[in-house]
Amino acid sequence: MSNTLRPYLSAVRSSLTAALCLENFASQIVEKHNVPEVEAGNTKEVLLNPLVVSRNENEQVLIEGSINSVRVSIRIKQADDIERILAHKFTRFLMMRAENFVILRRVPIKGYDISFLVTNFHTEQMFKHKLVDFIIEFMEEVDKEISEMKLSLNARARIVAESYLSQFV
Repeated sequence: MSNTLRPYLSAVRSSLTAALCLENFASQIVEKHNVPEVEAGNTKEVLLNPLVVSRNENEQVLIEGSINSVRVSIRIKQADDIERILAHKFTRFLMMRAENFVILRRVPIKGYDISFLVTNFHTEQMFKHKLVDFIIEFMEEVDKEISEMKLSLNARARIVAESYLSQFV
């Protein structure tokens, strides 16, 4: 992890650790129903204030908490059009396979690239610190993967351009 990314990820880690104190909480509207309150939004008194951890305007994490669920939305760094296209294709590829990633949502929150939904059932079945580690590692790897894809794309474009322009020499 680079030194410039360390404080940002540390802030996200501590905020997520604090937000993932979840408990089983049945719906106050429908008897014997238990839905993620952060998604349903039926009762405002069980919702926490949303928290935005931002590195800059292009890299942000939105943490929306409630008594029984937390939604984590991530905006991935996209400096130019190539990174924007690569990030969109990569996150779309992951979201199409959301059932394999237990906490991944199929559709992100508007304005963000990818979202995770952690419920009290997830924290009962999995270790909380491992969930936080997964999200932090995901953030590191997505940034690294998009940078590698961009370098690979530029190298391939250079080879194609050299091959094409060699015809005119």
